[in-house]
Amino acid sequence: MILPEVNWSAVMPSVILTVVGITVLCWDLWMKEQDRKYLAWLSLVGVAGAAYVSYALWGRNESAFNGMLALDAYALFFNLIICLATAMTILMSRSYIESNELPVGEYYALLLVAAVGMMLMAAATDLIVIFLGLETMSMAVYVLAGIRRQNVKANEAALKYFLLGAFASGFFLYGVALVYGATGSVKLGEVAAYISTHFSGGQSSLMLSAGMALLIVGFGFKVAAAPFHVWAPDVYEGAPTTITAFMAVGVKAAAFASFVRVFLLSFGALHGQWEWILWVVAVVTMTVGNLTALVQDNIKRMLAYSSIAHAGYLLVAMVAGSELGGAALMYYLVAYGLMNLGAFAVVVAVGKKGEPNEEFNDYAGLGFRYPALAMMMTIFMLSLTGIPPLVGFTGKFYVFSAAVKAGYIWLAVIGVLNSVVSAYYYIRVVVTMYMQEGEKQVEPLSARPALATAIVAATVGTILVGVLPAKPMALARHS
Repeated sequence: MILPEVNWSAVMPSVILTVVGITVLCWDLWMKEQDRKYLAWLSLVGVAGAAYVSYALWGRNESAFNGMLALDAYALFFNLIICLATAMTILMSRSYIESNELPVGEYYALLLVAAVGMMLMAAATDLIVIFLGLETMSMAVYVLAGIRRQNVKANEAALKYFLLGAFASGFFLYGVALVYGATGSVKLGEVAAYISTHFSGGQSSLMLSAGMALLIVGFGFKVAAAPFHVWAPDVYEGAPTTITAFMAVGVKAAAFASFVRVFLLSFGALHGQWEWILWVVAVVTMTVGNLTALVQDNIKRMLAYSSIAHAGYLLVAMVAGSELGGAALMYYLVAYGLMNLGAFAVVVAVGKKGEPNEEFNDYAGLGFRYPALAMMMTIFMLSLTGIPPLVGFTGKFYVFSAAVKAGYIWLAVIGVLNSVVSAYYYIRVVVTMYMQEGEKQVEPLSARPALATAIVAATVGTILVGVLPAKPMALARHS
C-alpha cells in the first residue's frame, strides 16, 4: 500500500500547537501544584514556535490535502495575528489564573486548541474544512467562556454563547449545503470557476443566492455583526477578562479570514449581488455598536459594543472589495488586535481577586495613583478613537480610503461620523482616570511581570505600527 504524499508544511504551525496543547494537558495530570506555573511558559514556547514556522514559510504558495488547505501569504499573515492574540492572552492569564483559581492545564490546552481551529479557518480553501475549523475553535471557546464554574455570569455567558453559536453553525452548514447543491463543489476554487462560467452576467440562481445569504448569517454571528451581535455584550461581560480579549481579537480575526476568502475568492464574480447586503450590515453594525456603547457603565460591556462597531469598520473594507480594501482589512485587524488586547490587559491589571473593578467609577483617580498604567490605557483609548498618529487612526484611514476609491463615499462618511461618536465613550475613560477622585487600589505591575510585558508590548505596537505603517501595510498588500 502506497501512502499519499502529504504536504505537512501547510499544517505545521497547527501541528506544533496541537502537540504542545496535548503535552500541557497530560503534564498537568501529574505535576505538583506549585509547578503548574510552568505550563504558561510551555504554552508560550509552543505559540512562539508556531509563529516562527509561519514566518519561515513566508513566500511559499502551495496547497495541501487535495486542495483543501492553502499555504500562502494570506494564511500565514493570519497565523501571525492568531499567534499574537494567543501569546498576549497567555501573558495576561499568568496572574489572572492564580487570583481566580482557574484550572491551569485545561485553560492553556483549550486556548491552544482554539488557536488551532483559527489557523485551520485561515488556511482552509474548502467550506467543510472551514466548518471543522470553526467548530474546533468554537467548542474550545465555549468552555473557556464558562471556565469559572462557580460564577453565575460565566455560566450564563457560556450557555448563551453555546446555544446561539450552535444556531449560527446550523445556518452556516445549511448555506454550505445550498452552495454545494448549486455549484457541485465545496472547494472555493471550483465554486469560483463554476460561478464565472455559469453566472458571468453577475446573476446567480436562487439556490446559490440563498446559500450566500445563510453564509453571511453564519459569519455575521462569529464577527459579532449586527443584527447577529446580541450574544456579544453578555458573553464578553461574563467570560474571564482574558478570554474576552481572546474572543474579541482571535475569534474575530479567524472569522474574517474565512469570510473574506469565501466571498472575495469564491463569490467575487457576484460582488454586486452581495455587496449591498454587507453595506447595510456594516452601517447597522457601526451605528448600533457605537450608540449602545455610549450608555454603558461597565467597561467590559463598553468594549464589547466597541468590538461590534469595529466589526462594522472591517466590513467597510470588505465591501470595497479591491486589493486596497483587502489589505486595509488585514492591516486594521493588526491595529485592532494591538489596541484591544492592550485595553483588556489594563482591565485585567485593575481587577483583583473578588473585585473585578469593571465599572467606570473604578477607574476614577487612576491617573494620579498609577500614572504609567493610566498613560498606557489613555494610549489605547485614543487609538481606538482614531487619534493620529496611533495605529487606530492609520487603520481607519486605510479602510475609509479603500471605500472612497471603490466609490462607496457615503459608506466612508457614515464610518467617519461613527468614529466621531465613539470618541465620547473612549474619552470618558480618560476623563474618569484624570478628572475624578477615587480610592481603588491596584496591585503593582512589578508583582505581575507577565501582565506588564503584555501591556507594554501592546503599547509599543500601538505607537510604532501607527507611526511606521509602511511595512505592515506592504505585508498586507502582498498577502
